[in-house]
Amino acid sequence: MGYKVAVVGATGNVGREMLNILAERQFPADQVIALASSRSIGTEVSYGDKTLKCKQLDHYDFADTDICLMSAGGETSKEWSPRIGAQKCVVIDNSSAFRYDQDVPLIVPEVNADAVKDFTKKYIIANPNCSTAQLVVALKPLHDFATITRVVVSTYQSVSGAGKEGMDELDRQTKALYSLGDVQIKKFPKRIAFNLIPHIDVFMEDGYTKEEWKMMVETKKILDPKIKLTATCVRVPVFISHSEAVNVEFEKPISVEEARKILRAAPGVLVIDKHEPGGYITPHEAAGEDATYISRIREDATVENGLTFWCVSDNLRKGAALNAIQIAETLINRKLIKPKAQA
Repeated sequence: MGYKVAVVGATGNVGREMLNILAERQFPADQVIALASSRSIGTEVSYGDKTLKCKQLDHYDFADTDICLMSAGGETSKEWSPRIGAQKCVVIDNSSAFRYDQDVPLIVPEVNADAVKDFTKKYIIANPNCSTAQLVVALKPLHDFATITRVVVSTYQSVSGAGKEGMDELDRQTKALYSLGDVQIKKFPKRIAFNLIPHIDVFMEDGYTKEEWKMMVETKKILDPKIKLTATCVRVPVFISHSEAVNVEFEKPISVEEARKILRAAPGVLVIDKHEPGGYITPHEAAGEDATYISRIREDATVENGLTFWCVSDNLRKGAALNAIQIAETLINRKLIKPKAQA
């Protein structure tokens, strides 16, 4: 007997991707329910070769539902996730609402799957920020080998990280520039077409943005609280996939050859690293793929035990939808949940 799965926010970019991945991976679900706000009732979304009609979240009873994939934003999650969890339906939340709650595990299965067992405290599991997810997948095997002390990361984040509105704005502005029309700025603080913006989320008192703060705090919670990390997060005119330039300092020596071998053997990682034109991965090539790609691995001779590399991943998949479904698979594979119908 399979599981009953609800996808909240099924009409959004990540919600639709969740439905696609559930079907692709043949997730053991007997029923998949698409849920959305009242304005999206009846909207049709694809689930494999089936079409689902969205139901209203406000009127849905989670008593017989096993897993809720939550992708409807922080405010919706704050209101609904505790209520859903109280009905013993496991919420896997894609927002930042519960990431920093000590009673809520923050999970990337390739990195800290063992922490998933703590979900019973609130029946909520948090998905990390998209830029954090791909970073820790790359850092984990290196940290196990040589112990990371400090990370400096600069991100090049696609507009899909800002949702459908972000993608629509890049599309509109690009068309306007080609047709010599007026460029309208709505979603982003400055023009994004043929430009980049060193500002994601709100500014904090210390000058960092909330996006940069998230990467610092989440890396510590997922990987190791002793790691020092500083980030600069930049929005770029790319539709899908986030890229990161990562500089890492280690406690112990690690060579480029050792790092390349370790990363090639690591779960969820693919190394594309030829020192020639085109011998690296780009956001365009990573779109639609599950892996976290690593390229341009090289020694940083300016510090002791330093490496630098390029990291690219599809933010809608590993950064959000795929990671959430991998968490659900971890719960099932470790026999931490059983279908309510079976019970």
